[in-house]
Amino acid sequence: MEHRRPLAEGMLILVSIVMAVLPRCYGREFAVGGKDGWVPQPSECYNHWAERNRFQVNDTLYFKYDKGNDSVLVVSKNDYYTCNTANPVKSLTDGNSIFKFDHSGPFYFISGIPDHCYAGQRLPIVVLAIRPPAKAPAASPPQKPSPGPFVPGDIVPSRTPPPPSSSGSARSSSSSGIALVGIVAMTSIVYVMGQAII
Repeated sequence: MEHRRPLAEGMLILVSIVMAVLPRCYGREFAVGGKDGWVPQPSECYNHWAERNRFQVNDTLYFKYDKGNDSVLVVSKNDYYTCNTANPVKSLTDGNSIFKFDHSGPFYFISGIPDHCYAGQRLPIVVLAIRPPAKAPAASPPQKPSPGPFVPGDIVPSRTPPPPSSSGSARSSSSSGIALVGIVAMTSIVYVMGQAII
């Protein structure tokens, strides 16, 4: 059983990495207004609800409301502040509406009923920008030691630079390394799953 321990630890690391990456791909779903849903007088102000959450690209908002008695409009900033329902960017009317954030920046939602909007049934959301992983700072080139005095019999290093390596081979070795890691990971998964069945 001890020989399985390194594999189990490796699998735990692999699963942790996958779980860290998946939310970025698929996003989360937020129920607007919590248990109250999309209503004119929620128990928590929509602005406070939005401030408590962090929204990212691919996240979705779920609006639950009475179909036929209300709706959700995605509007411009100006229409948000004036509760103007005349020119929505998008209109959601089915009572169980889902809106997916497809880019970063501000989004504005209001009720399709102006009186509800004036009463506070409106929601501003700021979707965080997608940031690429931070790159490690470039290492400074190694400092050459200053040459000491020449002593007869010393070996003098050649000043001819080594031949340049082709960038194509560097790319292919990098790609090969990534492919090798993927193959090893998949082989480990298959092996562990096979051991669990036995």
